[in-house]
Amino acid sequence: MRGRTLLALAWALLFLGLAGVAGGIALLGDPRAGEPSLSFDLRPPAKKPAPHRAQQASNDANANLIGAGPQPTEQMPPATPAPNGQAPGQTAESQPPQAPLPPVTLPPQLVPAQVSKAVYAGRALIADPALTEQTAQGPIPRIADDGRTPMAAYAPPAAAAPNQPRIAIVIAGLGLSARSTQAAIAQLPAGVTLAFEPYDNDVQRWIGEARRQGHEVLIEVPMEPYDFPDSDPGPHTLRAAASESANLQRLTWSLSRATGYAGITNLLGDRFMSDAEALEPVMTFLTRRGLMFFDNGTVSHSAAPDAAKSAGTAFVQSSTEIDAIQAAMEIDQRLSELETRARLNGWAAGTGYLYPVTVDRVTVWARGLPGRGIALVPASAIVAPSK
Repeated sequence: MRGRTLLALAWALLFLGLAGVAGGIALLGDPRAGEPSLSFDLRPPAKKPAPHRAQQASNDANANLIGAGPQPTEQMPPATPAPNGQAPGQTAESQPPQAPLPPVTLPPQLVPAQVSKAVYAGRALIADPALTEQTAQGPIPRIADDGRTPMAAYAPPAAAAPNQPRIAIVIAGLGLSARSTQAAIAQLPAGVTLAFEPYDNDVQRWIGEARRQGHEVLIEVPMEPYDFPDSDPGPHTLRAAASESANLQRLTWSLSRATGYAGITNLLGDRFMSDAEALEPVMTFLTRRGLMFFDNGTVSHSAAPDAAKSAGTAFVQSSTEIDAIQAAMEIDQRLSELETRARLNGWAAGTGYLYPVTVDRVTVWARGLPGRGIALVPASAIVAPSK
C-alpha cells in the first residue's frame, strides 16, 4: 500500500513539473527559439500530372508538332503582355521599341488541280502533264513516255566544272512556318536543295517560289521513329508493321501534295529506315516513278543504301548533320568537314534544319566556296542510279 502511495506521488510531481515548464514557455517564450532546428516531413510527395502532349512537344525545339494537333505557324511571344503593352515586370520607359514584322506575302498558285500543259515558275519547270499521273489523291510524278524522269526534269543545272569537288546541302523543315520559309528561299543560295514537309496547304505555292529562285526541291515523307507515337511525324506516316499497300497509299498522299520536286527524303523514320523489308517497296515505287531518295543521315543503321541498290533507285546519303548542335562555331566546323570529304571523295552531302543560325551560316559559308575551288550543287547532281 505504501508503494502505491509513493508511485502516485511521483506521478503527481512529474505532472506538476511538466505543467510548470509549459507555463514558463507560454509566459517567457522558448529559450531555444533562435537556435537552428531540423525537422523531417515524411509525407510522400504529390505526384505531378504529366504535361499535355502538345505542351510536351512545344517544349522541345526539335519536336515535330504535326501529331499534336493544330499549331501556330509563327513563333509565339514568351509571355502574355500586360494590358498596357509592356512585358510583365517591365515599365513602359524600359521597354525597347519593336518594329512590326513585315507581312508574309504568299507566292501565286501556279499549278492548277488538273495539269493540262507545262507550267513554269520563271524559267523553272514545275509541272508537266507528260510527267504527271492523276490519281484519286491528286497528281503524282511518273516517267514520261519519252523516258524523261521527274528527277531530271525538275532538277536545276549544276554549276560545276569537270572533276571539281561538289557539295550538296539539303535544308529541311520548309513549309510549316510561312515567314521562315519565305526567308530561307530568299536568303539561301540557289545551289542549296530545300525539303518541304507535305502538310501545309500552301506547299505548292512555296515549291513554285523555291523553283523560281533556282532551288531544287524534295518532299519530306513522314516515316516511323522508334519512339512512335511519342514522336509522331503525322497522320500519313509510313509504318514498319503496316502492309505494303498501306505504306504505298500513304506515300502517294505525300507525293500528291505538289509537283516540281526531284525526289523525297525521310522525315524522322529511324525505325522504318532500319527495316529493309518495309523500305524496299518504297524504293521500287520511287524507281518506277523516276524519283530520287535522299537519306538525311540521321538514322545510324539505315537500310536505305542496300534497299536503293537493290531497287536501282537514284540515291544519296548525307554524311553530316551540320546543325546537330545549334551553334555557329559548330555548324562552321561541320561545313569545313564536308569540304575535306569532298576533296577526298569528289563529293559530299550534308543536311540541316530550318533554324535561323543554320540558314545564316550556310549562306555565309557558300559565298567563299568558289574561292576554295568547290561547287555547291543540287542533291541530284551527286546521285546516280544504284545499278
